[in-house]
Amino acid sequence: MSLGDHLRELRNRLMKAVGAILVVTIVAAFFYRDLIDFLIHPLDGCAAKMSGASGGEKCIIAVTNLLSPFGLAIKVSLTAGLIVASPVWLYQLWAFIAPGLHRHEKKYSLAFLGIGIPLFLGGAWFAYTILPTTVATLQSFTPTNATNIQNVDDFLNIATRMVIVFGISFELPLILIMLNFGGVLSASRMIGWWRGMVMGITIFTAVATPTTDPVSMLLLAAPILLLYVLACVVAWVNDRRRRRARAADPNAQLSDEEASELDLTPTPIAPVQQVDAAPARTEQLDDIT
Repeated sequence: MSLGDHLRELRNRLMKAVGAILVVTIVAAFFYRDLIDFLIHPLDGCAAKMSGASGGEKCIIAVTNLLSPFGLAIKVSLTAGLIVASPVWLYQLWAFIAPGLHRHEKKYSLAFLGIGIPLFLGGAWFAYTILPTTVATLQSFTPTNATNIQNVDDFLNIATRMVIVFGISFELPLILIMLNFGGVLSASRMIGWWRGMVMGITIFTAVATPTTDPVSMLLLAAPILLLYVLACVVAWVNDRRRRRARAADPNAQLSDEEASELDLTPTPIAPVQQVDAAPARTEQLDDIT
């Protein structure tokens, strides 16, 4: 394919992915109240404290801006569209990359797609499950005689950002495995990067988490590091399988999509032939002089 064909293919894939997100977003807009109640559920404990129930730090859940309800509806609907439509845009991403792979590598496409979707949804679910812990940790710093007013818009910013960041970050091990299966990255190199990966994941989680408490950062970094170790194990098993296959059949035929080996053996050069010089045109030289 030419560069123009690749760009048109990318445009079509992006249009399909964005179209799926928009369709789900429009459908989710009809249920935005239920979605908002679901997302602010971690604040129910502190709200119950204000009502006289036991448990939680006292706080008031409030909307402080006239346009905030409309913005909340758009925000939660778009977040739901991005999460629910993840199977579609993840497939479009892989479908754009797959034609560049060899035939024996394409058979892993469905496996990667089947793993990538649960990883993204698992990261989003994990972010939602630790929200009550994050809220309780931050609320514990409230002074005894003070009332904490929680802006719904600000809290949903934190909640939606954590859900999306956790979902995307859980895709990191899958990307490493894809590079290994594509022959770009070896397991030994992945394992050799462990110091940099630990530091990079820690810095990423510190920047990506919208809260400043170390609890959320550690809760995000721990599963990513575990998945990174799992990716190294899978890559090591795959590299070992490849070495065994090459050792068993070193003269295996290349697939029809792989470039054949070039024969760089120099060919003999024909002997030099003697060429007689052309006779000089003395008449023309006499005319010039």
